[in-house]
Amino acid sequence: MAFVVKVRHIDINTGGSSRIVVLRGRDAEAFGINPGDRLQVNYQGTSHIVVADVTHQSIQHGEIGLFDEVWKLLKAKDGEPLLIEVVSRPPSIAAINKKLLGQPLREEEITSIIRDIVDHQLSAVETTYFVASGYVRPYRLPELKWMVKAMATTGDMFSWGRRKAADKHSVGGLAGNRTTMIAIPIVAAAGLIIPKTSSRAITSPAGTADTMEVLAPVSFTAAEVRRIVAKTGACLIWGGGLSIAPADDLIIQVSRPLSLEPYDKMIVSILAKKVAMGIQYLVIDMPYGRYTKIPDLATAKMIRKKFIAVGHSFGMKVRVRFDQADQPVGKGVGPALEARDVLRVLQQKDKRPQDLEDKALELAGELLELAGVTRSGTGHQQAERILRSGRAWKKMQAIIAAQGGNPDMDANAVALGSSTFRLLAPTSGVVKAINNRAIDEVARTLGAPDHKLAGIYLHRKLGQTVRRGQKILTLYSFNPDRIALARKALRLNQIMTIGRG
Repeated sequence: MAFVVKVRHIDINTGGSSRIVVLRGRDAEAFGINPGDRLQVNYQGTSHIVVADVTHQSIQHGEIGLFDEVWKLLKAKDGEPLLIEVVSRPPSIAAINKKLLGQPLREEEITSIIRDIVDHQLSAVETTYFVASGYVRPYRLPELKWMVKAMATTGDMFSWGRRKAADKHSVGGLAGNRTTMIAIPIVAAAGLIIPKTSSRAITSPAGTADTMEVLAPVSFTAAEVRRIVAKTGACLIWGGGLSIAPADDLIIQVSRPLSLEPYDKMIVSILAKKVAMGIQYLVIDMPYGRYTKIPDLATAKMIRKKFIAVGHSFGMKVRVRFDQADQPVGKGVGPALEARDVLRVLQQKDKRPQDLEDKALELAGELLELAGVTRSGTGHQQAERILRSGRAWKKMQAIIAAQGGNPDMDANAVALGSSTFRLLAPTSGVVKAINNRAIDEVARTLGAPDHKLAGIYLHRKLGQTVRRGQKILTLYSFNPDRIALARKALRLNQIMTIGRG
């Protein structure tokens, strides 16, 4: 049965994957609607599936409150009539239940789940259960392939003709490590197409998209991306600004609050976007260690096997590089600080972090070899020549300009948070350990990645000596209150352990 109600705008963005509307309690009871029920809303010839909630005060009788996402989707106006109707649960719910019980899924079941996520047929809670089902029992290789295919084909697909399309991707989970923004302009300068799409941070204080946004806009339409790549041979953009594997960005929304990312979901997320972007050659950076997403080498090898097998099924050559990670790569943690590190390497400044440069050259070299640009064993040298000659920075300038940023930005001119706190060494000695998870916790307390200027700068790294009273960390934020919170977090999260040499 359908009911007519009047529209009322609620100027609140829920920030979630569900499209939410609100009814007055007595109206909901009269219509037989319970909180969490699915409704089909029909407004001036368009219809969408939404999730019902109930209030006893904020909405008047006969009204329906539309949160900002639904309001914009419908292009509605206050006071106008809207038709609502209760709809049943989609069949994909049964498939999610099946996976939660540890049973394998068929291709059509996986396709139905992904399509219902894209069409907003599933609530945030139901999507979260789907993500969590990956912890119950790992997906079989055919299931991973079907999921990649479903994610890729429900969004925009790119093709680059006869030109070789390559990409480099990190699985994340390690503070700093902004090698992508150095490797991409190196590889593009060597003549490969490299249309790089990145996610925003899920478990860390910054992702590549968050960091690139310090230098240039990262949200573009598919047509704009094609123009940027046609002009420069590369891009460094946020994948969520496109309709590339759109289910993945909705899944990320429900994953972020609990830093929830099963390995199979990570594999599917990365490969679906590479398939959609027409990538033929892919190098994956996989840091592992105690304080990273991947705890040990055995787990890393298991994940590598899946990456290569699933990638091969789509005609993609995949190489996975292991890297035992005991500390951040680079000195800055947080979008602006990491952007400064990247520019210092590309501009070959004296204060550039050598570990970041070395790792970026290794990854770029591997990608050049994988794509056949240079013979095996010579990729690192080729990448180093491109960096030292200034060609990589020139290419990065072209990418920044094409994306609407300032191509003449100097590394030392990058703005940082105006509120600071310097942590001094309590004793003299050698840095024995650095806790990456503690760095993440404190940096996020400071406001990263949402506040670009927030973060941590590490004045000392593993094995370096320090005297009592010397700076070991500097905290940056946008206001003193965040600094105060971060100082409390430091007492609960020891970042550096200093011991005798």
